[in-house]
Amino acid sequence: FCLSLSLSLSLSLVVWLYSLLTYLPALLLGYSSSGSLSHPSQWVKARSVSGRPAGPYRDVAALDRLTTCLQPGVNTLDRVFEISAQRFSKQDFLGTRQVLREEEEKQENGRVFKKVILGEYQWLSYGQAYRAARDFGSGLLALGQKPCKNIAIFCETRTEWIIAAQACFMYNFPLVTLYSTLGGPAIAHGLKQTEVSHIITSKELLETKLKLILMEVPRLQHIIVVDDKPISWPGYPRGISVHSIATIQALGAKPENVSRQRRSPCPGDIAVIMYTSGSTGVPKGVMISHSNLIASIAGMAERIPDLGVNDTYIAYLPLAHVLELSAEMVCVAYGCRIGYSSPQTLADQSTKIKKGSKGDSTVLQPTLMAAVPEIMDRIYKNVMLKVEEMGVVQKTLFILAYNYKMEQLAKGNRTPLCDKLVFQKVRVLLGGRTRVLLSGGAPLSAATQRFMNICLCCPVGQGYGLTETCGAGTISQLWDYSTGRVGAPLVCCEIQLKDWVEGGYQSTDKPCPRGEVLIGGPSVTMGYYKNETMNRENFFVDKNGQRWFCTGDIGEFQADGCLKIVDRKKDLVKLQAGEYVSLGKVEAMLKNCPLIDNICAYANSDESFVIGFVVPNQKQLLLLAEKRGICGTWVEICSNPVMEEEVLKIINDTALAAQLERFEIPRKICLSSEPWTPETGLVTDAFKLKRKEIKSHYQHDIERMYGNM
Repeated sequence: FCLSLSLSLSLSLVVWLYSLLTYLPALLLGYSSSGSLSHPSQWVKARSVSGRPAGPYRDVAALDRLTTCLQPGVNTLDRVFEISAQRFSKQDFLGTRQVLREEEEKQENGRVFKKVILGEYQWLSYGQAYRAARDFGSGLLALGQKPCKNIAIFCETRTEWIIAAQACFMYNFPLVTLYSTLGGPAIAHGLKQTEVSHIITSKELLETKLKLILMEVPRLQHIIVVDDKPISWPGYPRGISVHSIATIQALGAKPENVSRQRRSPCPGDIAVIMYTSGSTGVPKGVMISHSNLIASIAGMAERIPDLGVNDTYIAYLPLAHVLELSAEMVCVAYGCRIGYSSPQTLADQSTKIKKGSKGDSTVLQPTLMAAVPEIMDRIYKNVMLKVEEMGVVQKTLFILAYNYKMEQLAKGNRTPLCDKLVFQKVRVLLGGRTRVLLSGGAPLSAATQRFMNICLCCPVGQGYGLTETCGAGTISQLWDYSTGRVGAPLVCCEIQLKDWVEGGYQSTDKPCPRGEVLIGGPSVTMGYYKNETMNRENFFVDKNGQRWFCTGDIGEFQADGCLKIVDRKKDLVKLQAGEYVSLGKVEAMLKNCPLIDNICAYANSDESFVIGFVVPNQKQLLLLAEKRGICGTWVEICSNPVMEEEVLKIINDTALAAQLERFEIPRKICLSSEPWTPETGLVTDAFKLKRKEIKSHYQHDIERMYGNM
């Protein structure tokens, strides 16, 4: 203890001297902003244009009018790509790593994992990608695909996905997107509802999923496989033809097909019918027009400074998710490189990377990255676990540097020396060059956001948007290091609050107006495909002809015009004694516990308390079991009632530290030995909880926990 205290004091003195000696140079060089009257994070970022606390609120740069496009006249996606292909013709555009070889690696538990050894990235230029997309679109036209008739893509995120999408945008084929993790009934539902005759897919998904439901999709005639190796396809129903993407491109490149006039889209034409990942019920198809996507990417781009050809974006989230598609379209518009990856190969420690090999981020060294909180939470917990394992000197230095930088960021100051000496090793986890990290899809915890800002040495733009708003809503300013908020409205949309009296949220609330978040503007989509009932429930048009979407989320506008999401209508449960519990709030607070990898809170209105389902961190739970003298397999440890009680005690401590009310704290829990992934069907591709599926999956445990009182 004495050694640690002495070291801490010594290091504190060094940091104090360093701060004193570097303050003036930093101020002169622009590293500090503390000489200004107020830090930018305190500036007003949005205002109510009506003057009423309910809004609508707009970004201060869009008070007079909302932004609809990147530049005048460029109002369809094919024009964006065409202009970029002309401006950046020889620049690298789409990159894919070579697969040098695959190996099977046996684990201690007997399971066999497939590992890959990957080479360098191979690149297509903007000009090459444009020609590939043009030929593919021409080939689809020759194959019988008609303008304004739907075509589906059911494929993993990869180069061919975006080439296929650009081809569809050029030739005005509305693109139906389906998540690669959807189950058979959901896939069949989307294909039947949209009446597609052509689908683009991969060999793996064709063999493992699509082949099983072909008889349920009678209109399907042509399957185009993106894998470039020529393969024979026996055993398919009569009337269905299977082609490779190379064959279709060769067909499209024939002079008689190239010369055929194509029908370009109009701004109001459907660009994408995006099927949601279905956190509740059957997936819904959201109709997104060209003008919707153009407005959305214009709004997103405004929040990312200095975008250009020197930027490299790492793409690994599902392109069937609006966050990823919008992010990649922003890159297209500004001439950035896009290098493709996957969650299994993203980092050196990823599950499919062979030990000693390099992950994609190490090789690509991206400057831009989008992530869902689930992935950032993993990075945060893994690094902090390694900090706990450090020696006294290293750990003290890290904690001191962490707290010092947190203090400096609050003042608006940069810490270049601290970044170089302490955080460089953490920064290289994502390649070492990341300058902007966008977070979306779910709320990001304050602890994780602070960690990313400090240890990865890059700002985190936390965003809020929905498929129904084309991903547009808010993104926090990159120089705003406050946590727990999602920023001001983007310049392409406006937000107002609608009173929800039953839940106790009103625009007259003090000190901040609160209510259901309604988003309006040119980025609000055309509605749900063939679902007029839900369109009437969730969308409306105001007296000025502007479309609005009712999100179901509860927000509050703070004094500087930033939005904070505080609740969700569907997550609010009234207990037997009349208390309202926000399940999302409980989960967000408890996920900060190192012992928890994922958690779903559950409450029955006929009961008086909350219960929880927990995916524990394997390393932490095994350590806890060892301390308590409990042995057995992983499944046996998770199902041990003593371990449930031990974890519940830790959860209780975490909940009290987070100032949760007693009635909000889970009184009983069930430990899950299996992680929740999109493949299990318990979370969406954005790792949002599927509450209905989780309830069904754990129905026996619900009855056990509520029955044994």
